Amino acid sequence: MQPTSQPAAPLEAAAPPAKLTSTQKRTIAGGSIGTLMEYFDYYLYGLASAAVFPAVFFSQDSVFIAQLSSFATFAVGFLLRPVGGLVFGYIGDRYGRKLTLLITVIGMGLTTAAIGLIPSDAQIGLVAPVLLVIARMFQGLFVGGEMGGAATMVVEHAPVGRRGLYGAFLISGAGIANVASAGMMAGLGAGPESFFMTWGWRLPFLFALVLAIVAVFLRRHLEESEEFTQHSRDVADKKVAATSPLREVVRHPKNAILGILIGLPQSIAGYVVLTFGLAFMVAGGVPAQVGFIGTMIVGALQIVMAPAYGALSDRVGRKQVYIAGCIGFALLVWPAFALYGTHVPGLIWLGMIIGFVIPGIAMQGTLQTMLTEMFDVEQRTTGVNIGYQLSNTLGGGLAPLIATALVGWASGSIWPVIVYVVVICAVGAIATATATIRPDTADAGRLNALQGS
Repeated sequence: MQPTSQPAAPLEAAAPPAKLTSTQKRTIAGGSIGTLMEYFDYYLYGLASAAVFPAVFFSQDSVFIAQLSSFATFAVGFLLRPVGGLVFGYIGDRYGRKLTLLITVIGMGLTTAAIGLIPSDAQIGLVAPVLLVIARMFQGLFVGGEMGGAATMVVEHAPVGRRGLYGAFLISGAGIANVASAGMMAGLGAGPESFFMTWGWRLPFLFALVLAIVAVFLRRHLEESEEFTQHSRDVADKKVAATSPLREVVRHPKNAILGILIGLPQSIAGYVVLTFGLAFMVAGGVPAQVGFIGTMIVGALQIVMAPAYGALSDRVGRKQVYIAGCIGFALLVWPAFALYGTHVPGLIWLGMIIGFVIPGIAMQGTLQTMLTEMFDVEQRTTGVNIGYQLSNTLGGGLAPLIATALVGWASGSIWPVIVYVVVICAVGAIATATATIRPDTADAGRLNALQGS
């Protein structure tokens, strides 16, 4: 049933990539705006859960319990991400990536704005955190379908030999989101605290509706890739059988399982260094404003560094860049938190760069392209979503909660968090080395055939 693959030509022998077409440019812009929304929503929620939600929605609890409760709602948002990944992965693989990408941005915009409209617990009591959890879960459902569709669409349209670079533009969108979310929180937080804690923090959440409108405008003219269109024609002409995307992933489970393990280190990097890091600083007496500004600096660097790492992966290989990121994160997380402990803004910002920009963006800028190269066209969106969303649920979603609990257990010491990071990085590096990845060449063939050979 699977066609025999031809031997892949070395990447160096490939023809120089042609100039991007208008379709490719629209696809990159349309994919990146959704990633911008995904990360804007989640970075924004992470910042608010570290610095705002404990006082707004859990004001009756002790400081430690309020922080744990706030991060618990952060984790809840990841529970429906795998469900969204399966639902929208099926839609993307059977009916087209474009339909999935339109549904997800509309859903993300509406649910994020809804969070900004929830009254505080001082106004409506226990109903407030309940509504927060419900809105957060629906936010996770729609976010769950975003990266698989966006990464698949962008990488399928990218020139051969440059897929790492153009796939990494999605993470540049995440950098813009980082700057926007932290910048809005920092700007609004610079005003009167009474305004910020009542209405100021809500405005960035409502701004998600504006992003959703822009995303729909950019995505309504997207075109399916030639690879997906040809597969759809083959199914219609009965040259190949129509199959369930999930069943195809299960039939070749190796990369599905490895995709989850590979994604774990990159999933916890930002949430340990930036989200939990902000709470760690604030608990130590550092103004939240310092963390907001540092997150803006990280986001600005992310815009530039993600494509740089993606281009590097085109030259030296995805695995090499990703494994180097895992090792770097394991080595640099302790110096990052040591710099946080100085309470000096400049050194804190340096810690955020050392702990996240250097290793974290190396992993993030490579992962989505690597995942798309681990699955064939008829199961690609589903496969990417399974790896990306389950790793984010098991890793990133629980990371701030786990880190907070570990520090509490260790009476304020950071060493258990360092051990936690090192173990996750070791798992991710070993899984990456083991995975089968389709070469970025025109004659690479089908991945399942390559695995068989």
